Amino acid sequence: MIVIIDYGLGNLGSVKNTLDKLGVDSMISKSRKDIEKADALILPGVGSAKQGMKNLKERGLDKILINEIKKGKPFLGICLGMQLLFSESKEGSVRCLNIIKGKVKQFNGKSLKVPQIGWNTVEQKTENKLFKNIPKNSSFYFVNSYYCLPNDKSVIVGETEYEINYCSVLLKNNITATQFHPEKSGQIGLQFIKNWIKKI
Repeated sequence: MIVIIDYGLGNLGSVKNTLDKLGVDSMISKSRKDIEKADALILPGVGSAKQGMKNLKERGLDKILINEIKKGKPFLGICLGMQLLFSESKEGSVRCLNIIKGKVKQFNGKSLKVPQIGWNTVEQKTENKLFKNIPKNSSFYFVNSYYCLPNDKSVIVGETEYEINYCSVLLKNNITATQFHPEKSGQIGLQFIKNWIKKI
C-alpha cells in the first residue's frame, strides 16, 4: 500500500488517479498509523515551503516523515514535496526537513518568466532504472519558481535548464524526488512513476 500524504497542499487526487491507472493500491491519508504501515510514501505539493512546513508541523507529520525515511521506507517527493526535503528554502526563509543537505533558491526572473509553467526537458545524468523506457531528454510538466541545490551533487540524476541548470530529479538511497509533476506529464510521467514503483 502506498500512502499519499495529506498535509493540505498538493495534487492528491491527480496522484491517486495516476496510481489507480497503474492498478496500484494507494490511499490519501494524514494518519500516523497509515503512514507507518505504508509500504511506500508519496509527498506531493503545490504551494509555498513556509505553508508546507507549517502544515506538516501542525499535523505532527514532519517527525513521522523523517523517521520513516530514515528507516529506509521508499519515498517519492513531487515538486514542493521535493523542496521540503532540503535544509532550508528561501521561500519564506524557512527551515525544512533537512533530510537532503542543501538549499532551495528562487529563479531571478531576469531572462525568463517566473514561475516556470509548462513542459521542459530533463537531461538524464546517469543510467538509472527510473528512466527505463523513457527516451533521453524527454519533456515533463513543471510549475515552479524555486529550484533545489543539493550539497552532494552525486544525488542529481536528472537536470533541467531554466535560466540555469538545476536538479530536477534526485535519488539518494530510498529517496526519489522530482521538481516536475509526473502525474501531469502524460505517458512519460506515467512511465516514470511505474519505474519508481518497480524499485520499491
